[in-house]
Order: sequence, then structure tokens, then C-alpha cells
Amino acid sequence: MASISTLAKKFATRVRFERIKRRYSQEKLAELAGIGRSTLTQIEAQTSSPTLDVVEKLAAALEYEPYELLIFKNLEI
Repeated sequence: MASISTLAKKFATRVRFERIKRRYSQEKLAELAGIGRSTLTQIEAQTSSPTLDVVEKLAAALEYEPYELLIFKNLEI
């Protein structure tokens, strides 16, 4: 199994943090983003890197601009 990049790992951690902060289940966030729950599970488990389309969808569902999910200041990762 190929490993994913450090950036993808940080992104996964940020998405999980934001999801939990909002008290969303993976199913709820996936539904809001219009992606499959299994896709979100793989991203959060750090077994799959998201496409830019998925980054955009997750950002919209979490009410962020895509680049904002790539800012990791003040977030323990």
C-alpha cells in the first residue's frame, strides 16, 4: 500500500477536527459534501488522498474556502 503525503495527512486531521467540532457524523458530512461515506472514511483514516474536487466539496460543506482547510496553525497535528 502506498503511503499518502504529509499534506494529505494534515488535511485529513483538519477535516476530522472540523467534523467533530460541528458534531457531524462521517455520514452527515459526506452527505453535506455530496461524497460517499467510504471516501470520507478513507481520507480521515489517512489511507487515501482526496482529489481537488473532494477538497472543494468538503470545504463547502464545512463552510470554508478550500485553502482554509490547508492552514494548520494552532491545530495540533
